Amino acid sequence: MTKIADLPRNEAGILAALDALAETFGDRLLTGQAIREQHGHTTTWIDTQAPDGVVMVESTEEVAQVVRICAAQRVPIIAFGTGTSLEGHVNAPAGGICIDMMQMNRVLEVNAGDLDCRVQPGVTREALNTHLRDQGLFFPIDPGANASLGGMTATRASGTNAVRYGTMKDNVLSLEVVMADGRVIRTGGRARKSSAGYDLTRLMVGSEGTLGIITEITLRLQGIPEAISSARCSFPTVQAACETVMAVIQYGLPVARIELLDADVVKAVNAYSKLTLPETPLLLLEFHGSEAGVVEQAETFGMLAEEYGGNGYAATTTPEERSKLWQARHDGYWAVLALRPGCKAVATDVCVPISRLADAVVAAQARAAELQLVAPIVGHAGDGNFHASLLIDMANADEVARGEEFVSWLAELAISMDGTCTGEHGIGQGKRPYLRKELGAAVDVMTTVKAALDPDNILNPGKIFPE
Repeated sequence: MTKIADLPRNEAGILAALDALAETFGDRLLTGQAIREQHGHTTTWIDTQAPDGVVMVESTEEVAQVVRICAAQRVPIIAFGTGTSLEGHVNAPAGGICIDMMQMNRVLEVNAGDLDCRVQPGVTREALNTHLRDQGLFFPIDPGANASLGGMTATRASGTNAVRYGTMKDNVLSLEVVMADGRVIRTGGRARKSSAGYDLTRLMVGSEGTLGIITEITLRLQGIPEAISSARCSFPTVQAACETVMAVIQYGLPVARIELLDADVVKAVNAYSKLTLPETPLLLLEFHGSEAGVVEQAETFGMLAEEYGGNGYAATTTPEERSKLWQARHDGYWAVLALRPGCKAVATDVCVPISRLADAVVAAQARAAELQLVAPIVGHAGDGNFHASLLIDMANADEVARGEEFVSWLAELAISMDGTCTGEHGIGQGKRPYLRKELGAAVDVMTTVKAALDPDNILNPGKIFPE
């Protein structure tokens, strides 16, 4: 595992805060070692840094109570959703109190006529879509994991549908947030646009719990399409698949999803999901629209793919077949683990301009081979975002070091291509070294904002900023 340095602890303040929280919340303050470690667990190779206590909250006022107690003692606070983040976001390097938001799991209102809803942060994306289904609506952001909407907002999540529907920043209308001193603010209303003051909603989306704790989210919804068609097409090389993606985007074909799987991932998915796909690079696509529209889109893609050597093209509107394909894509993480049993899958992501996607993916494959690493690649290819899942023997120090070298090299490659070191995983602890390389003096402006809103640095300290 990769060790992130601990920060100085406020021992006296932590003890005082624990006493005050125990008096206020009783048995909803949990201090057992197992529950604390679970709330510091990070699904990556960064060591767990557990909080000193976990409070199970049920309302905005309770979140504000916890924050006021911790603020009085200058004790760190870390918000926790489902714990699916990938860059150490929920670790507690200075100790402190974790606020577990998963009991705040109500859909508060749905405004079908306005295509929006208001939810608490513990609602998961799957639960929301189940709630919406009988109203003909859905929430399109799909990061793969059944993440909480509070966590997805805090990390500016993305996913397979981003090429058509955007990311969380495009789908959050307003927020209710508890600030570092316990004040509760709303960043806006339900109007689709506003020019009133600073855009605090966008400031909070992606702030990773360092500026405030999100307690309500107003989300933009979509109507369930009249028709949905899924398609798959194999290619002789990753280069050919990526060039097809670029052609699709430049042609203006309104794809809802366009996902890249390299040959290693296809091999793993075949074994895990009992499919028989050709074990060469693959594109999975989805088209949304009218019955005639999705047929036309699928046919157009087929013609574009043929120009780049695509073969085995097949499209379907059958829900069962579509579900089987996309479930296999979402199970890709678990599937690739079987390529090296006993190893840990360490996922890292970058995003580059579409025109550089082929160069970046081919270079990543070559670099992994040079370092003698197994690094299957999947990508939300329609917006230039791809993930390498390094299969690492964590007992092999040399292999771990080569893995870290690859992650660093890939982040810097993306930045050199006018891309970003993280398209959707966020900075957290793991990507901090690359933020200044990517944004330069803009990081100083960010730290000024952080100091103004959280002068005692109690909200998720040790995250985002390299210093």
